[in-house]
Amino acid sequence: MNWWQKLWTTEQADTTLREAQYTAAGTMIDQDDADWRPLSGDAKRDLAPMTQRRMQDLAVYLWRTNLLANRLIELPVAYILADGCKLRADDEIVQKQIDAFWHHPVNCMNIKLIKKVRELALYGEQCWPTFVNEFSGAVRLGYLDPGLIETVVVDPDNGEQPIGIVTARNKKGVSKRYRVIVNGSEDELFTQRTQDIRQTFSDGDCFYFCINDLSSSRRGCSDLLSQTDWLDSYDQFMFGELDRVQFLRAFMWDVTLRGATEDDVNKKAKSIRPPKPGSVRVHNDSEEWQAQSPNIAANDTDLTAKLFRNHILGGGTIPEHWFGGAGDVNRATGEDMSGPTFKVMSMRQMLIGHILVEIGRYVLRQWELAHNGMEPDLADPIYHIYVEWPEMVAKDTAKYAAALQQVTMAAASAIQAGLLSQITAIAIIGSIARQLGVGFDAEKELAAILEQGTDAAAGADTGQPESVTLTEAAGVASQATPADPPGDMLGLLGKTAQPAIDTMLVTIRAMLDTADDLPDAMQKLAGLFPEMDDTALAEVLAKALTASYLAGMNDVAEGQ
Repeated sequence: MNWWQKLWTTEQADTTLREAQYTAAGTMIDQDDADWRPLSGDAKRDLAPMTQRRMQDLAVYLWRTNLLANRLIELPVAYILADGCKLRADDEIVQKQIDAFWHHPVNCMNIKLIKKVRELALYGEQCWPTFVNEFSGAVRLGYLDPGLIETVVVDPDNGEQPIGIVTARNKKGVSKRYRVIVNGSEDELFTQRTQDIRQTFSDGDCFYFCINDLSSSRRGCSDLLSQTDWLDSYDQFMFGELDRVQFLRAFMWDVTLRGATEDDVNKKAKSIRPPKPGSVRVHNDSEEWQAQSPNIAANDTDLTAKLFRNHILGGGTIPEHWFGGAGDVNRATGEDMSGPTFKVMSMRQMLIGHILVEIGRYVLRQWELAHNGMEPDLADPIYHIYVEWPEMVAKDTAKYAAALQQVTMAAASAIQAGLLSQITAIAIIGSIARQLGVGFDAEKELAAILEQGTDAAAGADTGQPESVTLTEAAGVASQATPADPPGDMLGLLGKTAQPAIDTMLVTIRAMLDTADDLPDAMQKLAGLFPEMDDTALAEVLAKALTASYLAGMNDVAEGQ
């Protein structure tokens, strides 16, 4: 009982002391701040307020003074935004409103977006108050320095969702309370209690985004937080090396007087002068002069510097050769080593894209509210907006072009053998085509192919030639030569034979491209169709020539 009484008394005293200190420090948002805490409790996943501000100050200082820290921030920003980006919408009217916001002389997103992304990485969070023209709905973005954020208030029913920003008090003791923008109707997004809380944030609306946070965190963290001490240590190490080099360049003259007394030495010391470069010094054998320099052994300095540097670069997912340490890296290994870096950058690019889309949706909401007086249905396809990004890094198109040819040939062979469906084959080909910057939907592409076949079949009812088989097409091709004009053959076959030869064309075209002459082509075809005899192979080759003419590939027919 004495132990329980002592424990209870201690806990009560500690709790009272903590609450008294917390209230006296002036960090409470309001008298009923305690009622706004999340139902799940406060797990204290954030840095202390003073530590948060010091983290931001140190991040800016290192970015300005530390070469390695500057590259850790600037390289991702350059890869993501060096070629700019565009906020796009399919509807022309919607696009016009987005462009008006984007190019507004105050917003000037082409320039300011780089600063915003850089500071997001430095501070770990960004807060942008908005100013809306109530008549036109035009939106201007402001800026609130993260160092002025005192508290981020979250939804009491959902600790993951910020709902308000409270700034630090100014010299007059006044703070501002901004309501965090969440696109949509308040009634659909929040409970009545949360709506009542949001109504108390009456100094305007703002966007708030943070990175390197947890679901239970309220504030973000800088990209340099975990590396601050290491970056500072690396700087100290490099300055130490500079001092060492200065010492190595220093030397002194050591003069030895043989048989001299102390008085002789003192007299000589007062009169001696170091010789100038190119001067002549004369002395007898009782006097000896030697230039002495320090011997500071530091053979492992380069390895130590590399250890420091790689430790920091590895934490930032930056390859060593991106910071001048090429080592044994060649082009092949360099591309492989850059893979994780581009994945991390792509993840940050996706986050920035989400931020821009949310801003764009807010611009459209304000435009609709100003003109129609009601919240728009953002699920309507007309309000679909997206970010158009350029390629983050130039790709080796020759490599992907060769892969596309091989994959297309293999897919066509698998379809002929009944091992693969057409839609799956198109999807596989599309995965390679996307690496070349050409993306398409496999289902839509297959539907378009089938529609072309249907249109060709319908042409038979309008007086066009009837569909012919590939055997008939081969008969025509066998009587034609590459020099003959393809007009009569096209008149016979028209478009009706095209769907039947599409698959064969892909496979045969790849074979013909690699064949040196006709016998070589026959040999390659024999390997592709081992069950065929010479007569059947000749027929297949004739079909390929026909397909080449129909597709306009006269170079294939004439060359082979």
